[in-house]
Amino acid sequence: MRIIPAIDIIDGKCVRLSKGDYDTKKIYNENPLEVAKEFEAHGIMHLHLVDLDGAKSKHIVNHKVLEKIASQTGLQIDFGGGLKTDDDLRIAFESGAKQITGGSIAVKDSDTFIGWIEKHGADKIILGADAMDEKVAVSGWQEESKELLIPFIQSYQQKGIQYVICTDISKDGMLEGPSFDLYKKILKSTSQNSDLSVRAQSRTKDDLSTALKVTSDIKLIASGGISTFDELPKLAEMGCEGTIIGKAIYENRISLKQLESYILSNG
Repeated sequence: MRIIPAIDIIDGKCVRLSKGDYDTKKIYNENPLEVAKEFEAHGIMHLHLVDLDGAKSKHIVNHKVLEKIASQTGLQIDFGGGLKTDDDLRIAFESGAKQITGGSIAVKDSDTFIGWIEKHGADKIILGADAMDEKVAVSGWQEESKELLIPFIQSYQQKGIQYVICTDISKDGMLEGPSFDLYKKILKSTSQNSDLSVRAQSRTKDDLSTALKVTSDIKLIASGGISTFDELPKLAEMGCEGTIIGKAIYENRISLKQLESYILSNG
């Protein structure tokens, strides 16, 4: 399982929020590059970089921070927050993102998001499926949509999506542990072995060919609520492909030394 620390950016600084509430902002470092270099020095290879200004303003804002980290470290960066247009996407990739995460756009403008998957490939585009009470939240978690989480993920799985980041907003930044039950439910409902045949049987012949295009399980990246190191092996055993860790690192609940040892032990 990949270990993916998070850096959230407001005004070019490394911050954390609780439950996505901008009023709870806490600045942890004025220099995100410094944080990223420290991650890399401990053997970490991946980074989840979130443009919170972009999420709020609905267009990319902190691409210069992305460019600086991408050009001065070897971290593989997935970047999200406010990506709404083809131009936003171009800027993100040109600034050094290896993958981008689309959340609100996947709800509000599915044609554009599907176009990104088709143009750039499913290895480059991550579905951000963040939820409160199993309903998808959008616009920097400021709005709740009518989309139910699991059918939403399943619909994009059929359109070729591979990577899904799921944050239970009620857990985010609370250091109370991740939503194990929710992740189990997602993994079970998107598993080819247990579920595709059932879903395929319930479809018409016209829909069957679409259902059969789904050839692999999703790669689920757990996010939100990670509070202790012991939770990581449990998420790995459950089948999560990656885990995003934020506040637990910044509040010293999980040390970079522990993460370094985990990465060395698990390849």
